[in-house]
Amino acid sequence: MKVAAIVIAALFAVSLPSQAQSRKGVSILGDSYSTFENMVEPAGNALWYFKKPDPKLTDVNDVKQTWWHIFISENGYRLVQNNSFSGSTICNTGYDGADYSDRSFITRMDNLGSPDILFIFGATNDSWANAPIGEFVWSDWTPEQLKSFRPALAYMLSHVKDRYPNTDIVYLINDGLKPEITSSIIEACNRYSIPYIELKEIDKTAGHPNRHGMRQIADQVKANLSFRH
Repeated sequence: MKVAAIVIAALFAVSLPSQAQSRKGVSILGDSYSTFENMVEPAGNALWYFKKPDPKLTDVNDVKQTWWHIFISENGYRLVQNNSFSGSTICNTGYDGADYSDRSFITRMDNLGSPDILFIFGATNDSWANAPIGEFVWSDWTPEQLKSFRPALAYMLSHVKDRYPNTDIVYLINDGLKPEITSSIIEACNRYSIPYIELKEIDKTAGHPNRHGMRQIADQVKANLSFRH
């Protein structure tokens, strides 16, 4: 993680916001952790966080309490697009082996606007849904291979590097994932020279960040990106 943080700091050294330059734009490719009512695009994406939530599921009831809103507002950035979809997997296989090609990360990765910074925050559902892990494939992916996590992860990272050539891309790794999921993300990020942040000890309710957990995520992202005003 220390090595990753150093790489991230170097990447962002030339793009830190200042009063002399326009605000940099941020997009998010995520799952439930990054959703909020009326704040995701496309508007039909499934949500976890609402203005009037079930208190048994979360105490987050304001978009200003989400990790990405905290991070963007406190560091002088602007939101380009938040394409997050609750329950979505990186690969095209979801819960109970269902076809998730209508919502997977690899389906949504072209619909992110034109950001200066792209946060990818996913794989939690691949872990929870017991999606097939598969073996890494680094090129010429087939539809069958993209039903498994490792090939789909490689395809996604390879594609976003090409699709967003002047964008700083950072992968946020949730804590508590299956070890093979976490290690696979690190391996793929290293292969494609994409910085990553391993989140630590995030406070959660029903498996999802609560207000305190959202603040922890925002703070850990800021700390690892070495942002300065």
